[in-house]
Amino acid sequence: MASPGGGLAEPQAVPHAVPGVLPGRSGPAARKATTVLWVLPPVAVLALVFLYPLALVVQESLAPGAYADVFASEAFREALGTTVWLAVGSTVGCLVLGFTLALIIAFVPFPGGKAVAKFIDVFLSFPSFLITLALLFIYGTVGMANGLWTDVTGAPSGPFHFLTTPWGVLLAEITYFTPFVMRPLLAAFSQLDTAQLEVASSLGARPARIVRQVILPEALPALAAGGSLVLVMCLNEFGIVLFTGAKGVTTLPMLVYSKAILESDYAAACVVAVVNIAISVGLYGLYRVVSKRAGA
Repeated sequence: MASPGGGLAEPQAVPHAVPGVLPGRSGPAARKATTVLWVLPPVAVLALVFLYPLALVVQESLAPGAYADVFASEAFREALGTTVWLAVGSTVGCLVLGFTLALIIAFVPFPGGKAVAKFIDVFLSFPSFLITLALLFIYGTVGMANGLWTDVTGAPSGPFHFLTTPWGVLLAEITYFTPFVMRPLLAAFSQLDTAQLEVASSLGARPARIVRQVILPEALPALAAGGSLVLVMCLNEFGIVLFTGAKGVTTLPMLVYSKAILESDYAAACVVAVVNIAISVGLYGLYRVVSKRAGA
């Protein structure tokens, strides 16, 4: 349009819409509204899929006398004790075996060492029942070990029957969960300054002393993080106990299955489930704290 002087007026700047800002609203308020709109769908899905069923479990566990009856039962106390000692025993075994294997892979050069380290990452994706099934093929009643024994000695049966005992469950859990300890250890060893090892070796320190005074202090945070994670997973392990067929080995997850599926006692099953959840959440909180301090 023409200016008062007869010339053309300069075009006025037109404000452009800023992405994420609603017209007529201030920037921070609009961004907050947009954030809420993005957050609502996943929260709704989480509430529907997880929080609502969990609330139903808690509600069912609040049936009159349910907690008193479960806590007073011998089956619950035995299952709690079995769960704790299997989880602690498996964790200790995983820490010892995982630390030893990680030391060998990280500091002992051998052909295929890198391939073994990569296989550990793949192993973490295996289902737990697959490891148990493999152990059954080797040490089961009609497994390879017993078959070899009967072929050599002519005996009617082999001597390996421990898979159906608590020791079989312990072996299966250690076999399956050890890589969960090795993974953070290998990451910690990869960041270790090798100059410290060379100096210690040049000063005449033996390998055992180097491991104890140089490597172990650096590995403690990774050991704590991996051990905490294994402890949480062992407390909730169901497939290994079920597939080993261990008679008399009843853990809290197995007790939930027994009460809900076999006895149709849903109130008792929910009480045991709530106790198991409370223990697991508490230990998971500990795991997060340890992992944060370890930088994991």
